Amino acid sequence: MKRERVVIMGAAGRDFHNFNVCFRDNPAFRVVAFTAAQIPYIADRIYPPSLAGRLYPRGIPIHDESKLDELIKRQRINQVVFSYSDVAYSELMHKASQVMAAGADFRLLGPDATMLKSRKPVISVCAVRTGCGKSEITRYLCDMLSEMGIKPVVVRHPMPYGNLSAQSVERFESLEDLTLYHCTIEEREEFEPLLSHGVVVYAGIDYKRILRRAEREGEVIIWDGGNNDFSFFRPDMEITVVDPLRIGDETAYFPGEVNLRRAQVVVINKTNAALAANIQALEQTVAALNPSALLVKTDSEITVSDPVAIKGKSVLVVEDGPTITHGKMPNGAGFAAAGKFGAGRIIDPRPYAAGSIAEVFRTYPHIGPVLPAMGYRDDQIEELRRTIEAVPCDMVLSATPIDIERLMSFTKPVNRVFYDIAEQKEAPLRAIISGFVADIRQ
Repeated sequence: MKRERVVIMGAAGRDFHNFNVCFRDNPAFRVVAFTAAQIPYIADRIYPPSLAGRLYPRGIPIHDESKLDELIKRQRINQVVFSYSDVAYSELMHKASQVMAAGADFRLLGPDATMLKSRKPVISVCAVRTGCGKSEITRYLCDMLSEMGIKPVVVRHPMPYGNLSAQSVERFESLEDLTLYHCTIEEREEFEPLLSHGVVVYAGIDYKRILRRAEREGEVIIWDGGNNDFSFFRPDMEITVVDPLRIGDETAYFPGEVNLRRAQVVVINKTNAALAANIQALEQTVAALNPSALLVKTDSEITVSDPVAIKGKSVLVVEDGPTITHGKMPNGAGFAAAGKFGAGRIIDPRPYAAGSIAEVFRTYPHIGPVLPAMGYRDDQIEELRRTIEAVPCDMVLSATPIDIERLMSFTKPVNRVFYDIAEQKEAPLRAIISGFVADIRQ
């Protein structure tokens, strides 16, 4: 039998999952290569034989996406499977046109083909864009479930940016585990806040094995999505977060609209920072695309470790990296905190950016006068530290979700920014989760 020759376009996450569930043991296909985009330093690796399975004794090479045309033609590729998220529709179709012009079919895999069935109840928390506030919702759900006597276990969307052979199944229970698994800053931003809430978190590459491990520990599995991807697990309740600060994005990015149309609960977050007209427009969009969804509004409340110290000071604002880069937000909670607590001046870090940090600003020219906390490997973390040290400011206002001083030390004070959701008096999301718990206890 002639095997279909396949390239999987990815970003070290969804691509590996799609391979594992749809291609790994399927003799009708031969996956010739993965391509890599969005995340730095993830190309020029091998998806190892230990993960690729018996049909791939040498593993599968991972090339930069810039080599896609060459791969299609040189390797006589029949199908290209697009497998990453938070991509504008126009960009997605440009990629489809590129693939088809080179002679291959362009393919998307949907939820039914890729979701794994859990033996335990699953709540998925997804979004229409990076930076909507999924992590805040996930923490809130974990706290609620724990208060109700239900043990949650969070399974996080994959971020395997290091040694793939060692990242098949990762379990995080303490901050020491972040060092054990050599986590990047981006991974720490997702795991550290959950660990501080006493929650066990799983991540990795082989999500069938991860799910079976999580099921042995948790009474409810919470899927904590990455970017605007849909869940790897079949949810019993689907929550999708939308952002009134980026009105229109909810129907302009793949696969965020998939999440919006599938959701049983849609959360409009950041309502305390948004125009009433934008909130109303989102309500109308939800009603048009998913009229059966329950609609919930939440605030995203910003606090700082020392509010008095900010007033009148010149500050360097450090923001969550993915939200500011491919999430395409010019700034985030740190910038908002600087305004809220009366900073005298926000210092633009561009003139002081070192090495790859300067390249980040060139790659993402939409970024405002803030510094995304980039740290995908040790040398980039050091360049981030040098950049922070070089900026002439009175204080670092750090809105990355991690305690950045665990990784580096500074000669200037660091004031941490925190953001958590707050429900309105009726607490509709709490009521929805209470009903969910009552159902699973029957």
